[in-house]
Amino acid sequence: MDFVKLEREDGVATVTIDRQDKLNALNPQVVEELGQVLLDLEGDSPRAVIVTGAGERAFVAGVDIAAMREMSPLEAKRFAELGHAATALLDRSPIPTIAAVNGFALGGGCEVALACDIRIASENALFGFPEVSLGILPGLGGTQRLPRLVGPGIAKEMIFSGRKIGADEARMINLANRVVPRGEALNEAKKLASEIAANGPISVRLAKAAANRALDTDLISGLEYEADQFALCFSTEDACEGMGAFVEKRKARFEGR
Repeated sequence: MDFVKLEREDGVATVTIDRQDKLNALNPQVVEELGQVLLDLEGDSPRAVIVTGAGERAFVAGVDIAAMREMSPLEAKRFAELGHAATALLDRSPIPTIAAVNGFALGGGCEVALACDIRIASENALFGFPEVSLGILPGLGGTQRLPRLVGPGIAKEMIFSGRKIGADEARMINLANRVVPRGEALNEAKKLASEIAANGPISVRLAKAAANRALDTDLISGLEYEADQFALCFSTEDACEGMGAFVEKRKARFEGR
């Protein structure tokens, strides 16, 4: 991989988009590499995944405009579909995903962050969708995920105006889960990932599936799905270990079985 790096430590995988000379901007190669790394990780079964950008200036500053301006409509459609496939591997993966947002998270960068389950923002983070100022619109999932996260009114204001917002405002509208001092987003993400990794991996994955189902179905159907996943936990060794450890007043040792 030229632009996407992977590190593993104690059940946590950290995926870093590293194209610092372009503020980690996305082009077809970067998006394809990101998708391949995320696809490979599903087979490796880490307990949590962190996505971040190299350096403190940018998470991902957006899509590489110089590359995009040469695209035909058909090439643009293919690029959007490539981006949809990569971001779907974040929000539809059974593995919990955390975006450690350091600096610019604009356009495609904001869309990558939106696809993660949780977003931790450095105080210098800047979110936004400037696409309309270029005569285009967000094409890697922004028009679909942002309204679901912050509500249609705020999402439309951001997308239609192209206005950028800082970390504190992002936290106020629930675009960011928390704001941390500059340079601390990745460290905070690693702490949270370690907390997640310490829990029963099967139950965490089933909980993510149930929470995602809430976005796609009505309440009654969602509750039925939740009950099924709850019952499924009781067929695992992890459930026996976790409840047994609680009763015996010791730390649980989960094996993911």
